Amino acid sequence: MDKHYIYILKCNDNTLYTGYTTDLDKRLTVHNSGKGAKYTRHRLPVIRVYSERHPTKSAAMQREYAIKQLTRNEKLQLIKEAAHEYTLSSRNADR
Repeated sequence: MDKHYIYILKCNDNTLYTGYTTDLDKRLTVHNSGKGAKYTRHRLPVIRVYSERHPTKSAAMQREYAIKQLTRNEKLQLIKEAAHEYTLSSRNADR
């Protein structure tokens, strides 16, 4: 199965950037090197605050579009809920 991801970055100026990649770590490195998207080049450093894996590029691109249509507050809620789910699953894994 191929790896297709959408991700949200938090930029140094506290704005959010949403993108698509097949390699999360490499893409973050490219963004932080100043060679990523034009939007992030002058807002460094950036940190990844959210990501989702999808089975196909098409599915990932559709989800990227949907996330880009969200308001900032809706994106922050998505990030918050994902962090909460991660915390719960981490606690359950320790049992």
